[in-house]
Amino acid sequence: MGEICMAYWGVRLSYGHPISYFWIRIQVLNKASMAKKSVPRPNKLAVYLYIPNIIGYIRVLMNIIAFAQCFSNKKLFSALYFVSFVCDGIDGWCARKFNQVSTFGAVLDMVTDRISTACLLVILSQVYRPGLIFLSLLALDISSHWLQMYSTFLVGKVSHKDVKDSSNWLFKLYYGNRMFMAYCCVACEVLYILLFLLAKTQTENLMDVLTSSVHESTLLCSLLSLSVFGWAVKQAVNVIQLKTAADACVLYDIDKKQKP
Repeated sequence: MGEICMAYWGVRLSYGHPISYFWIRIQVLNKASMAKKSVPRPNKLAVYLYIPNIIGYIRVLMNIIAFAQCFSNKKLFSALYFVSFVCDGIDGWCARKFNQVSTFGAVLDMVTDRISTACLLVILSQVYRPGLIFLSLLALDISSHWLQMYSTFLVGKVSHKDVKDSSNWLFKLYYGNRMFMAYCCVACEVLYILLFLLAKTQTENLMDVLTSSVHESTLLCSLLSLSVFGWAVKQAVNVIQLKTAADACVLYDIDKKQKP
C-alpha cells in the first residue's frame, strides 16, 4: 500500500500537481538556507583588521609622529603629513579592490582627515597673523562635513558623496568627478604645507609671506597658484555643502511635522 501511494504521488508530482510547486519551493528554500548558513559571519576583529583599516591606523600613527616633530623638524613633518594624506586615496582603493568596504573604515577615514587638517590649521593660526583666517577655515571645514554627514543619514543615503539630486553644478562636479575632487583636496593640503614651510618665525604676516614667495621663485609661484585655485574651489564647495546640508535638515523637520 505504501509503495502504491509513493508511486501515485510521484506520478502526480511529475504531471504538475499543485503540491509539486510547494515541494519544489521547500527544496529551494532549504538549499538557500543551507548556503546562507555555510557562509561564515565575519567577527569584529576581522573587520578591524581589514587592509584599508590597517592603512588608516598607520595614517593615525604617522600624523601623531608628524605633529610631534612639526616645529623641530619641518621637513619630516611635511613628508609624514603628505604621505598620510596620499594613503587616504590608497585605503579607499584597497577597500574597493579587496571588497573590504566598511562603515567603520569610512568613519575612521573621515575623522583622520578632519583631525589632521584641523591640527595643521591650528598650527598655522599660531604661526601667521591674522590667525583668525585659519581658525575660520577650520570651523568651515568641520561644520560643513559634519552637517553633510548628518543630513546624509537623515535622508537615508549611503554616502555623503551622493549629491545627484543637487542643483548646484560645482557641488555635483566636485563629488561626481573623482579626479577633480582629488586635485582640490591635494591642492588644499599642499597649500597648507607650503605655508607652514615658508614661515620662518611664529609671527609671520600672511600677505607678506605670499608676496615675497611669489617674487622669489617661478616654480614656487606656479605651485602656489595651482594650490590656491584648488583650495578656493574646495572652500566654495564647503560653503555650498554647509548650506545644502542645512536645507536638508530643515526640510526633514518640515516633512516630519506635516506627517499625521
